[in-house]
Amino acid sequence: MVDEAVLRHMTRNEADMAFKRRVRTIFEWIEPRDDSVILDCACGRGFYLNMVRYASRARLVGLELEEPIIRKAQRHVAHLQDILLVRGNIYQLPFPDDYFDSVILSEILEHVDDDVRGLAEVRRVLKPGGVVAITVPNANYPFLWDPINKTLETLFGIHIQHGPLAGIWANHVRLYERDQLRRVVEQAGLIVEQERAFTHYSFPFIHNLVYGLGKPLLESGALPDSLATAADRTKFDQNSGSLLNPINLGLAVFNAVDRLNRTNEPESVSTVNLCIKGRKPAAG
Repeated sequence: MVDEAVLRHMTRNEADMAFKRRVRTIFEWIEPRDDSVILDCACGRGFYLNMVRYASRARLVGLELEEPIIRKAQRHVAHLQDILLVRGNIYQLPFPDDYFDSVILSEILEHVDDDVRGLAEVRRVLKPGGVVAITVPNANYPFLWDPINKTLETLFGIHIQHGPLAGIWANHVRLYERDQLRRVVEQAGLIVEQERAFTHYSFPFIHNLVYGLGKPLLESGALPDSLATAADRTKFDQNSGSLLNPINLGLAVFNAVDRLNRTNEPESVSTVNLCIKGRKPAAG
């Protein structure tokens, strides 16, 4: 298990409190060891790869479909050793059977038209007994996380799926209910070992603030260097932590709200994320 102090350090720049808890869950479930071979599918901008490399010397592979995104991942992790970035499709993973000790599948299935087929392909490349850490957005999400979509869904049965106001629905095919996610995992031939749901309390409109406003400002280079350093997930080693920095002050407020949350909420409570630890049967 990765040391608690290391987890806190790696997520010290994190404004998305649900992402912070996803990181903790993934590190708990995949337990990166120096002799592990780990796939991040899809790796996006390389945030998990960067953190796993910081915490271990495991062999890492990042798969990403979109060329512009994989170029951003290269900028974030190209300087790190023993990380291979591959452009590919979850339906046809370019890896042999029984290859990876573990797979990170975080916030991916909601983008995939055929989630069972995609997850079955992940199962194929896992070693017998290997683990996949799955996180998805919860269909029963808290009002304050995304008030715009929650109001639209409640009153009109619609949601915003694209653009700066898309919130939790941004470019997603679906959100998941608990039984639905469990069913997909089992249909793909994996054993459900653990389930988790977290992040009920949040700062109002935080999804829109972080991803609709903050992310475009950071990626466009519009933020001053001191603010950009404090807001960048990959630069947790460079942030002084000073509360004179408005970003750090905002993080302190978000963290104060997040202290009301628990690692796993009961089914009756709305949460941002649902998570499952799936294991490939030892027989393959």
